[in-house]
Amino acid sequence: MTELIAVITITIVAVISPGPDFAMVTRNSLMLSRRAGVLTALGIGLGVLVHVAYTLVGVGLLIQQSLWLFNAIKLAGAAYLVYLGVKMLRTRPGGAAGPGAVAPLSDAAALRTGFLTNALNPKTTVFIVSLFMQVVRPGTPLAVQLGYGGFISLAHMTWFALVALCFSAGPVRLRLLAVRHWIDRVFGGLLVGFGVLLAATNGSR
Repeated sequence: MTELIAVITITIVAVISPGPDFAMVTRNSLMLSRRAGVLTALGIGLGVLVHVAYTLVGVGLLIQQSLWLFNAIKLAGAAYLVYLGVKMLRTRPGGAAGPGAVAPLSDAAALRTGFLTNALNPKTTVFIVSLFMQVVRPGTPLAVQLGYGGFISLAHMTWFALVALCFSAGPVRLRLLAVRHWIDRVFGGLLVGFGVLLAATNGSR
């Protein structure tokens, strides 16, 4: 019971902590649509399952012990966040067509964006690996560990779906859309900042 409470508590704190996932869901919900935001949230939950899967098969221990591998994951995640951020920073006023315009996302693209944002997020790597290595006991049955992984994924989906619903509803969104290019640039700057911070800390965990 103590283990279960610890997993639930740590998961909730980790999920609601601001980061790239929050920025991406908020941006897609506010700038595009509720559907895009919810699908991004679903993709994030699926990305969590990637971290859970490699942790349970033992790769998480390898990542924990291998500095170069961990740093490689960090740099890949940083590069992806910077890429997304730069695309947002190039948004043009008024939603004008062109390479810098805010383009709608297909359902698959929204899902993929959420998935890659989380799957390449080294903070999630640290969270999942640390949770299973330090909180979950070695003797805990595999079925229970799989249940923990499912809960962590569902917690991410639920929280970010709620974020999507909040930022895609009401007249406030309509007012904010008038300055959508500035909002996109703010979120773009945040993602670039997250990416640069990740890259700048590639020498340690």
